[in-house]
Amino acid sequence: MRVLNIAVFILVLLLQYPLWLGKGGVLRLWDIEQQIVMRSGTNDRLKARNTAMDAEVSDLKKGLDALEERARSELGMIRRDEVFFQILDRNTNSNVKVPVVK
Repeated sequence: MRVLNIAVFILVLLLQYPLWLGKGGVLRLWDIEQQIVMRSGTNDRLKARNTAMDAEVSDLKKGLDALEERARSELGMIRRDEVFFQILDRNTNSNVKVPVVK
């Protein structure tokens, strides 16, 4: 009887091994679920970034306002009929550039 109990115990252990540690086991399933959670957060951030980029591309294609704003802020460009005044603040060393329209 003792031999039969040991044999059944070993058989149960052998059947449990693939369930817990095998290729499609519970531990692998848990690891894959953790990867899904992590990647879904990354996907949400990338979707938000893509939506913002799509809106910017749409603005640049449809109207000149976004293009003009970008040229003014990033390149410091002004129109032909504008006069540029640079106001220096005596208290700080920062320069404030303010385009003035005639």
